[in-house]
Amino acid sequence: MKFSINYNDSKSLARSGKITTFHSEIETPVFMPVGTQAAVKTIDPAYLKSANVNIILSNTYHLYLRPGMELIKKAGGLHAFMNWDNSILTDSGGFQIFSLAKLNHISDEGVEFQSHLDGSKHLLSPELSMEIQRSLGSDIIMSFDHCPPSILDKKSIDQAVERTSLWTNLSAKYLNEHPSYYDWDQAFFPIIQGGVYTDLREKSATALVPLAKCGIAIGGLAVGEKKSSMFNIIEFLNTFISKDQPKYLMGVGRPTDLIESILLGVDMFDCVLPTRNARNGQLFTSAGIVNIENAKYKESFDPIDSSCSCYACLNFTKSYIRHLFNIKEVLGLRLSTIHNLAYYSDLMNRARKEIKNDNFAIWSKEYLKKMRSCPGM
Repeated sequence: MKFSINYNDSKSLARSGKITTFHSEIETPVFMPVGTQAAVKTIDPAYLKSANVNIILSNTYHLYLRPGMELIKKAGGLHAFMNWDNSILTDSGGFQIFSLAKLNHISDEGVEFQSHLDGSKHLLSPELSMEIQRSLGSDIIMSFDHCPPSILDKKSIDQAVERTSLWTNLSAKYLNEHPSYYDWDQAFFPIIQGGVYTDLREKSATALVPLAKCGIAIGGLAVGEKKSSMFNIIEFLNTFISKDQPKYLMGVGRPTDLIESILLGVDMFDCVLPTRNARNGQLFTSAGIVNIENAKYKESFDPIDSSCSCYACLNFTKSYIRHLFNIKEVLGLRLSTIHNLAYYSDLMNRARKEIKNDNFAIWSKEYLKKMRSCPGM
C-alpha cells in the first residue's frame, strides 16, 4: 500500500491525498461504506462502482461465523466472492465480539465467546483474527484489539491498552510468518486505544506506532464519551502519529464529526450511520435531516435534496419514497441508502476540493455553523 499527500490546508491540519492498493486508488479524506457481511445492505457492487466508491469495510467476526473463512478462501477471497474489484478493509472482529456476542472469558490468549447467531462457543485469538483476514484477502487488515466501553474505570481501560499492545504484537508476528494467500500484499493497521485518558493514549501510541508501517487507526471513540473528549484525543494523538501515513478514525460518524475530524488531520472514516439510518427513513440533506415517513411529505413532489444529483434525487420525489416506506417496499430502503451514501460521498468530495483550494478551514466553519443547528447532523 502507498500513501501520498497532495494538498495541505494552511489554516488547519486538513490534508488530501491518495491511498494506492493492488485493487484501487482511494482519494482521501474518504468515507468507507460498511459492508459488514460482504454486502452494503440493499446496494449491489455495480452501483457502488458507478458511484465511484473505491473502498468498503467488511467484518471479520461476522464473516468468520457466516459463511466461514474456508468457503470464502475457496471462492478466491472476499473480492471474488462478492464480485468487488476495488479495495476492502476488514475490521478485526474485536469490537463486534464485545458489543454483540455473549462473552465468556477475556485473556491474553484471546476472547472466548458465544455466537449471537446460534450460541456456539468460539475462541477468537489475535492469530485467528489474522488468519481469517488472510483468508478474506482484504487490502487493509486491522489488528486485533481490546475495545472497552468508555464507561469503564481507568484501571480497566489501562488493562485493555496493555492487552491491545500484546495482541497487536501477536497479530504482526503472525502476519510476518504467514504471507498473503493471494497475489496482493495486505497492509496492517494497529489500533490505538486508551479511552479519554491522554496518558493511556500516549502509552498505547508509543507501543503501537513502531508497528505501523502503512497506516494507523484510532479506536475506542464515539462509544459514549463527550464529543469534546473525542476531538481532544484526536488532536492529542497528532503528536505521536506519523504525518506520512493515513490516519483512520474508526466508527465515526455524523457529517459534522467527519468535518471536525478532517480539521484535525484524519484521513479515513467508516460508520453504519448513513446506511442504517437510511433504512429507518432518516435522510441526510443540505438542509439537515429529513425523516421521510413524516406525514408532511405525503404530498411533497420535490426530490429529497435539490442540490444532490444521485439517482434517487434525480428520479423520485419525497412523496413516492414515503409511499414505499409505508408499503414496506424494499425499493424505498435502497433509494434512501443510495441518497445517504451520495451525501457522504459528496461531502468528502467537497472537503477534498476545499483543501486543494486552501479554503477548508473557512468553508468548514460555515458548514459546521449551519449543520450544528440541525439535530442529527
